[in-house]
Amino acid sequence: MNRLAVIVFVSLLFFSCKNEKNSSDSEASSGATKMNESLIYPEETNFKSLRQVTYGGDNAEAYWSFDDKQLVFQSNNTKWGVNCDQMFLMDADETFTDSIAPPMVSTGKGRTTCAYFLPDNKHIIYASTHLGDDECPEVPLKENGNYIWPIYDSYDIFIADLEGNIVKQLTDEVGYDAEPTVSPKGDKIVFTSTRSGDLELYTMNLDGSDVKQITDELGYDGGAFFSPDGSKLIFRASRPKTEKEKKEYKDLLAKGLVEPSDMELFICNADGSEMRQLTFLGNANWSPFFHPSGEKILFSSNFESEIGFPFNLYMIDIDGKNLRRVTHGNTFEAFPVFSNDGKHLIFSSNRNNGGTRDTNLFIAEWQD
Repeated sequence: MNRLAVIVFVSLLFFSCKNEKNSSDSEASSGATKMNESLIYPEETNFKSLRQVTYGGDNAEAYWSFDDKQLVFQSNNTKWGVNCDQMFLMDADETFTDSIAPPMVSTGKGRTTCAYFLPDNKHIIYASTHLGDDECPEVPLKENGNYIWPIYDSYDIFIADLEGNIVKQLTDEVGYDAEPTVSPKGDKIVFTSTRSGDLELYTMNLDGSDVKQITDELGYDGGAFFSPDGSKLIFRASRPKTEKEKKEYKDLLAKGLVEPSDMELFICNADGSEMRQLTFLGNANWSPFFHPSGEKILFSSNFESEIGFPFNLYMIDIDGKNLRRVTHGNTFEAFPVFSNDGKHLIFSSNRNNGGTRDTNLFIAEWQD
């Protein structure tokens, strides 16, 4: 959403959506080195400037504080002393190398995902498996030859201060509770849970009270975000249609797994009303985020690819019109998140990674 969730995000780099191909072929031509001494590809006209923030490991799902002064993100950079995704805090103008680690704001135990600031800018929420086990849970990559994401039933959602102290546990239901994000209005949290037996969206108050189910159709609903005015939700979803697809989905979910290669974007009111499908592109469409106007969605997709690569960022109006490409990399661009003032965009990318599989954070100065 990984909210992506939920997500063993690096597995996206090895999708096999239509045809098998050696991933090194794509990496060799990734355009990962600087072009004309700039990190910006010539076609990327929405980027007035672009700054690389991290250098090494897999860095993703970076979210701004409400005052835009700080960011919280997840990383598995082993040189920072972690074995799987943990949460880190940074000032918006900072840059980190392998040898300079930002402060960790999760426990360092288990696996974490999807941290998000609360309105006071002094606390974050995030999901963690640490109550189930101190160790990193196993990460399955394939099931019957297909790439899958694990849905750990030990995930729960917590509030922590910026020193890493957990101050409250928000969920304690049996099963997966993760992918929380906060409304810009500062009144609600949306998250994904299996408490109904399926992966559905729920909302709750900031203290965990008044839990309400938002979606109720078979399939994986996740990675949800509120619109700038808090009135709408955008999210990714799978919708198995045939009996065979439904059985395969249910069988995987019973094992704590989902296959993420076929997802579209859906939009609805914050209470779940007026639900409608926004994209009909095929392949994997995910990590959506509202443009500051509230009238457009920025998201990641590989719908133009025959082999699962590349993933790029696209923009679409909330009525499904005026689809256009924003980034022009040859491997992976995802997790776009606008600052609250709308002036900057942070996202994850394989660009400038020296031909490795590292996924780093980049901050763009945005221009429409």
